Amino acid sequence: MRTIVFATNNAHKLSELRAMAGDSLCIRSLSDIGCTDDIPETGDTLRDNALQKARWVASRYGCDCFADDTGLEVEALGGEPGVHSARYAPGTDHDSAANMRHLLRRMDDITDRRACFRTVIALIIDGREHLFEGRVDGEILTAPEGDGGFGYDPLFRPDGWDKTFGSASAEAKNSVSHRARATARLIQYLKTL
Repeated sequence: MRTIVFATNNAHKLSELRAMAGDSLCIRSLSDIGCTDDIPETGDTLRDNALQKARWVASRYGCDCFADDTGLEVEALGGEPGVHSARYAPGTDHDSAANMRHLLRRMDDITDRRACFRTVIALIIDGREHLFEGRVDGEILTAPEGDGGFGYDPLFRPDGWDKTFGSASAEAKNSVSHRARATARLIQYLKTL
């Protein structure tokens, strides 16, 4: 079994990825390799941030690794919050409730509620870089539904669903999510090595 480092200490993301990978990969976290660095995320795009994080870990810890960046992109807001999804509400850092309240205020009078979640995974393996993307389209509700998932999950209803990601089981979400789609492409690639 191949061991690879996922450049995150986000327990939710790590749990999702480990569940999706099953027995095909041994996924280690940053804390598993003793990395307590404050890894910069200063890119203008999800792709830039994913590459920046993967390069940081690969160059400093000498291991094969991958990193992701995920964003919610609302069409009527020109793609906001996008790369700033985790820090969208003014004066906050990774405060999901504040981010959701801020998004709902920004969308107060907006009827076009189309949005998508996108994940970009940057893999550095054997010194080469690879990118994998996943996307799921849907809409933003006017109020949260459910307390599952994380981030904007209680506001996002995927196309073809009658409930939000926040109301779905982890298994149901992982079967169609943006991260699941990007991860499936990553795992499919790793199996070819």
